[in-house]
Amino acid sequence: MTATNPSASPPIEPMLAKVAQELPASEGFLFEPKWDGLRALVFSNKDGIYIQGRDKKPLNRYFPELERALFEVLPKGCVLDGEIVVSGDKGLDFDALQARIHPSTTRVALLAKKTPASFVAFDLLCAGGKSTMALPQAQRRVRLERFLAAAKPPLYLTPMTRDRAVAQDWLDRFEGAGLDGVMAKPEALPYTPAKRALFKIKHERTADCVVAGFRFYKDREDAVGSLLLGLYDELGVLQHMGSASTFTMEQRVALLEELAPLRKDALKNHPWANWGEPQAHEEERQPGVRSRSAAGKDLRWEALRPERAAEVKYDQLQGDRFRNAATFVRWRDDKPAAQCRYGQLETVGAAELQAMFTARSNKR
Repeated sequence: MTATNPSASPPIEPMLAKVAQELPASEGFLFEPKWDGLRALVFSNKDGIYIQGRDKKPLNRYFPELERALFEVLPKGCVLDGEIVVSGDKGLDFDALQARIHPSTTRVALLAKKTPASFVAFDLLCAGGKSTMALPQAQRRVRLERFLAAAKPPLYLTPMTRDRAVAQDWLDRFEGAGLDGVMAKPEALPYTPAKRALFKIKHERTADCVVAGFRFYKDREDAVGSLLLGLYDELGVLQHMGSASTFTMEQRVALLEELAPLRKDALKNHPWANWGEPQAHEEERQPGVRSRSAAGKDLRWEALRPERAAEVKYDQLQGDRFRNAATFVRWRDDKPAAQCRYGQLETVGAAELQAMFTARSNKR
């Protein structure tokens, strides 16, 4: 792909963010929703559209419908930073988005029609063949708004506010639509590739879960890699919620010894004994069987009698499971495992995703 100057040429490493516990209280920040999608830079010039992923690899082949649409609506000689998302009936659908990264061309074409993607732009790196990266964040935002004034789906401009109260409302209210938190951007900040100069604020909650299995740590047989967590649904069925894997090596070794009594007769009447059947999750396999994914990850798991409860921290749900790995807090031996149920989870009602797309809270 030919570009008009070096600043418009891929690859450009995206600017990054570090985690903050709460929204900054001081002045001088622009707040935006944190979209739960695939980070991407879009380069547009006379030769076409180039979509670059966060790892600097091209994404065009996975999103042909997005490539075509952006070619039609974007002026030549521009670079946008943003997020590729897929929306469903209840908001953003990260599972459907992940499914779009598929090696089969036929499958990609089918999914492009079934679950078409959108691009939400939140920064302007180049316009008219001239770099804007040295400009302050606030000036780039003004130019971005002008640049996308006539944007139409599947291209969207992310909402922005300087009002902390509005940003807090987004953090609380729109999570049900699949949004992943709020971004805080210093308004005087130039675009600094690969630097963690932004702030991301995400929810963090706790839940008491059943520990019903574990995976070994990498290739070791003497340490726990992750605990497999579950919650009982309304029918009394133990559903897999995800895993907790943040332990020191000393803790991993100690956990294996501590869990040893629960491994005896664990598969007898175990609620997940049928893992490995076609309806099971792709990453789940029969206990004790050495199985590896295409990426070489050891997918073996070991069953535990579901008798112990643990308190864990989690950020958000993806469907009926934890979106990311949870963090182990403590054992809850004072609580019967049977009382670890879905009802304890803090759920947020699904919000209209279109309301976020069309929000007009851009206060200056």
